[in-house]
Amino acid sequence: MANEQAHPITVPFLDLQPSYKASQAAIDEALLRVARSGWFLLGQELKAFEAAYADFCETKFCAGVANGLDALHLSLLALGVGPGDEVIVPSNTYVATWLAVSQCGAVPVPVEPDEKTYNLDASKVAAAISSKTKVILPVHLYGQAADMDAIRAVADAHQLRVLDDCAQAHGARYKGRQVGSLADLSAWSFYPGKNLGAMGDGGGVSGSDEALIDAVRVLRNYGSRIKYHNEVKGFNSRLDEIQAAVLSAKLPQLHAATQQRAQIAAQFLQGLQGLDLQLPEVPAWAEPAWHLFVVRHADRDGLQQRLAARGVGSLIHYPVPPHLQPAYAELGLGPGAFPISEAMHREVLSLPLWPGMSQAQVEQVIQAVKASV
Repeated sequence: MANEQAHPITVPFLDLQPSYKASQAAIDEALLRVARSGWFLLGQELKAFEAAYADFCETKFCAGVANGLDALHLSLLALGVGPGDEVIVPSNTYVATWLAVSQCGAVPVPVEPDEKTYNLDASKVAAAISSKTKVILPVHLYGQAADMDAIRAVADAHQLRVLDDCAQAHGARYKGRQVGSLADLSAWSFYPGKNLGAMGDGGGVSGSDEALIDAVRVLRNYGSRIKYHNEVKGFNSRLDEIQAAVLSAKLPQLHAATQQRAQIAAQFLQGLQGLDLQLPEVPAWAEPAWHLFVVRHADRDGLQQRLAARGVGSLIHYPVPPHLQPAYAELGLGPGAFPISEAMHREVLSLPLWPGMSQAQVEQVIQAVKASV
């Protein structure tokens, strides 16, 4: 506590208040509208958001679910993944990507990333495919699209389905196409800190295959289309009316917020050039959502401390790769199994970047990094 008082954080890692203020009137009206309606689940607010978000994603359909993990889990089930199957996953990602596979009774099979983009290296996927492989599950990490054409080519060659984890990629584009329209199904998180965040947990699945989206909708509601008639063993995973209404209120601002993120990222890329620091690399075909601005430094922990001493907050995404988590000890993948990912997890640091940052805050981050590396 004494250290915090001596070095107060004047640029927090994330501030959600500007996002609220940008849509305050619409959000407040949406909350009142739901409260007055007396209808809180599977109602008109959800239908309206699903239609609007499908349109945003340039797909035909969207199904709202309770959270991002459920979006992945139910999507895998809809794609036919079950016990004994294998799913190709990135070796560097948040553990939720792996957990969704495990929840199906399937086995996550990790593949190393491209060292420049941090995303799944499509050239390494084929070697990990076996007769048990059912799905390839890339993640658009930090908000930059994975190379989906290359991944789809491998999937098509082996007759596999593709589910992409879009939890950090709201508004990202790939070769001019919207992320969320690039796979058989696309899973979203609307956790409050995401680029499109609810006021609580929320998730969704987008796609243009009506049968697959219908399967997700049945699974999310106890396996039922008609009340008290259960077709399959389903789950309770519904995006409630309050969260759907809030997301609908915020969605019109998402494009402008993405542009703000890109402008701040451009300032960081320009201002931090020439330092002993690895900056994000963006392929010519990518338009990132800039959910995170991630740098790499050999003395990451020291850099984080020095930034804090200069009033700049930061976070580590993520300190421990999934294969080294106790939860996955049963896979027997110890240190050294995935050296590229392990090096990344030792060195990555996320700098503050959020819509509504002032120019003074952006400059403070740049100057603090320059003084700290």
